[in-house]
Amino acid sequence: MGNESVGGLRLLRLFAGGQGPSATNDHNDKEAALSPQGLAHKILLDEISTFLLDNALPVTASNLLAAHSAFSGLDTVLARRILERRASGLGITQEWLDLNKTPDGMQEGVKKIMGSLEVSLDSFASTTRTARDAAAKYNSAIEAQVSRARAPNAESPLAALEILAKEMIVRTQRFAAEMKRSEDEAQALRRELDKARHDAEVDHLTGLPNRRAFEAVLDHHYREARQEADNLCVAFCDIDHFKRVNDTHGHDTGDRVIRAVGEALARISNDKCHVARHGGEEFVVLFRGKTAEEAFVTLDGVRENFGSRAFVNRSNDKPIGQITFSGGIADVFAYTNPREALKAADEALYRAKSSGRNQIVLSSLD
Repeated sequence: MGNESVGGLRLLRLFAGGQGPSATNDHNDKEAALSPQGLAHKILLDEISTFLLDNALPVTASNLLAAHSAFSGLDTVLARRILERRASGLGITQEWLDLNKTPDGMQEGVKKIMGSLEVSLDSFASTTRTARDAAAKYNSAIEAQVSRARAPNAESPLAALEILAKEMIVRTQRFAAEMKRSEDEAQALRRELDKARHDAEVDHLTGLPNRRAFEAVLDHHYREARQEADNLCVAFCDIDHFKRVNDTHGHDTGDRVIRAVGEALARISNDKCHVARHGGEEFVVLFRGKTAEEAFVTLDGVRENFGSRAFVNRSNDKPIGQITFSGGIADVFAYTNPREALKAADEALYRAKSSGRNQIVLSSLD
């Protein structure tokens, strides 16, 4: 387990008060004997089990996956929501966890894509087998015709060649048809693969890249920027009081607000600025060639302009009021790796939220 796992645990312990439940001396001795990796594994398992037991949550595969994602630092959105839930003094119910964890529909979507690809691959394999069989039969027919032409009682060589030529034409036409089918199947498979790649990397609500696509872009620019000694910053943005919008005006309006924020952020996107939907009402931005202060100016300008807009519920024309978002920015190279920088940006976002919202906060190494 890497530093990101320990970082995720540290984030959730801000309200837990220390490093977990008290242990006996024997327990401490056993922990001391563990390697750093083994200790991190044990802490993670303790945190997951304590989380499920303390909140009376059933030990299901879905709950284990959600807890692991939050406590390992893989899902910083869920981690922060748990932290905020604890700060408010409210427990974690199954209903709350189901609403805030990564939707199972994403997993179902992946299964659907994989199923479609499996069907295409099976069809393609069947077509190529048929073409291969046709080629084998074609060769056998040629050999048979040649053998008949050489027999003592065979017809004249010219007649044998004519028969062989006709057979070759028929077999070649059949073979060409089979290969055309095989080519069509290959093209269909390519389209399925392109669609699967698009579905796997694009957020369908906003049309922005999703977290998976963003992580690939971050890794790419991190390597390039490090080699070229270029500036690189990351930022997290989160819509303020989004749950209130959903509860008051409905999920359709909530989706519209998410799209609106995504569109506002997308306007600063270019080959040096990459915007993605990280999940829920949260977005992530990568700034290449900008210092943290320069990224702050750009992002704060978007925040200020967006906050001046007035939204209306289209279903009943009732005013929604001001919609704002908060953000946190971190200089990637101020940290040991991009994941640590993302955590720092997320913690800066939390400070922006906890100190009044509707503001952008720079991360601090203190």
